Amino acid sequence: MIPSRRAVLRGAAAAVAAVPLAGATAGSAFASSTAPDGPGATGHGTAGLGPNVLVFDPSMGDAAIQAQIDAVFAVQQSNQFGTERYALAFKPGTYRVEVNVGFYTHVLGLGDSPEDVVINGHVTVDAQWFGGNGTQDFWRAAENLTIVPPDGLDRWAVAQAGPMRRVHVKGDMILMPSPPGNGWSSGGFLADSVVDGRIDSGSQQQWLSRNDTIGGWTGANWNMVFVGVQGAPATSFPTPPYTTVDRTPVVREKPFLTVDRHGAYHVFVPALRRDSTGTSWAGGPAAGHSFPLTAFHVARPGDCAASINAALDRGKHLLLTPGVYPLSAPLRVSRPGTVVLGLGLATLQAVEGNSLIEVADVGDVSVAGVILEAASAHSPVLLRVGDGRSRKSHADRPTALFDVFPRIGGAVPGGTDVSIRIDSNDVLVDHVWAWRADHGLDGTVGWSVNPAGVGFLVNGDRVTAYGLFVEHHQNYEVLWNGDQGRTYFFQNEHPYDVPAQSAWKHGGTNGFAAYKVGDHVTRHHAWGLGSYAYFDLGADIYTDRAYEVPDTPGVVLTSLMTVCLNGAGGGGILHCVNDTGDPVQNGFATYDMKSYSNGVGVV
Repeated sequence: MIPSRRAVLRGAAAAVAAVPLAGATAGSAFASSTAPDGPGATGHGTAGLGPNVLVFDPSMGDAAIQAQIDAVFAVQQSNQFGTERYALAFKPGTYRVEVNVGFYTHVLGLGDSPEDVVINGHVTVDAQWFGGNGTQDFWRAAENLTIVPPDGLDRWAVAQAGPMRRVHVKGDMILMPSPPGNGWSSGGFLADSVVDGRIDSGSQQQWLSRNDTIGGWTGANWNMVFVGVQGAPATSFPTPPYTTVDRTPVVREKPFLTVDRHGAYHVFVPALRRDSTGTSWAGGPAAGHSFPLTAFHVARPGDCAASINAALDRGKHLLLTPGVYPLSAPLRVSRPGTVVLGLGLATLQAVEGNSLIEVADVGDVSVAGVILEAASAHSPVLLRVGDGRSRKSHADRPTALFDVFPRIGGAVPGGTDVSIRIDSNDVLVDHVWAWRADHGLDGTVGWSVNPAGVGFLVNGDRVTAYGLFVEHHQNYEVLWNGDQGRTYFFQNEHPYDVPAQSAWKHGGTNGFAAYKVGDHVTRHHAWGLGSYAYFDLGADIYTDRAYEVPDTPGVVLTSLMTVCLNGAGGGGILHCVNDTGDPVQNGFATYDMKSYSNGVGVV
């Protein structure tokens, strides 16, 4: 998503009609980059959550609340690689405000149900900070509230790492920016939500909806996937490129923060569901269990790994309040059932070549809502679940990852061998974006400046991933060695900055497959896969294949595609799967394959 690629997308998007945004614009700003005086800073019911958790109550008045929302947005609208982090938390009640959601801003309702917090206004992601181009609208979130847009249309024009969860939109929804500009947006994730009206994807390139109820869907570009969604369109890949799986085989929803009528805070952990459709809260309160905030170590920026690990060793859960946490050792989670929950895109930085989170081979752990940043030359791994192959089953109490976003480069230089490694069995992965930066602050991006090997490595069996976004790594983006794995939606871009073909090959093979299933694997199924090539240094760079799998009947890929975005330049992807499928090269091109198994591709 650098200037050259944006030029390619601008031409392709010219025919897409954008819908005007009706939401308000920010009208005030901070005098500095710190939080303003207000409910968060003055401690109105924040339970010690710190100055960057702004907790709103209807009694404060809509005008005062709007001023603080606008002040946060004025700082965060274009603050792509800044260090500020915010959570805007609404206590149960009704509000008449406009919520523009900028970088590192987490909007959350504090009710038991999304219906407990009602926003009579828009909750908006747009791209006017970037000339109407939404392909860099990363790192933001909204969850657990009801949105009633006055004009009947809400806009959520995100790229990667912009989840919307557990939301009820009483109207229509559009997933692309408003004019001016090319209008593109590039990736997204909607889960456990209800949209009464129709969702218009517009120029959105790819999208995953999971366990939603929607009034309808229109629009498509490359790869739209629906899993357990009531009201989803039928599978029609590739024309239009819809892939629909009727039921979600096994999932639990992300834990979330609540406040009761006495002002006490809790974290609710939803229960495991199997063969589900629609939301977890459609029939009333969601099943699950609640922990009081007193059961958590509430961390603030400045806390070190030793103090946090001491709390985890005492049996505490962990709540990471908004901010950046430089760590010289990993956080170690060894107790089954532990919850690690980040607010405001809390960011852990590996500053001593260390890993950041290590989860033992135990069940029912939740890791949610964190950015994991390589901030030193070499970390072997950023997040590890388990440690080596195991025979232990966690099928009844799987560990789960929600909204976990590894980042290598962009804000600080750094490197890693593996972004996420899963050795345990039965792990659930619910939305990750592992990003080796293709752009960023000066001195943070380059072939040897932010090196990253494998993006997502699975050694455990029966691992299930919903929403797997992995980009620009220099080895396999995904390497799946465990058996009986499942992926529902995969989005990838190969590294942009390959300096020469000799720098990106192994043996006699050009490049690396974006999605590699280990040669010994006997059962694996993936639905809705997209892999894109764009090389920006003027060299003719090729990868021999986008997907590489063993030719055995138990390994099946459904709805897969490749894209070349090189404009008039050379290079591209020579085959779709193994040695099957037409090339996409030497300009803009796409290729679709309905399925592949046992050496046979169906187009």
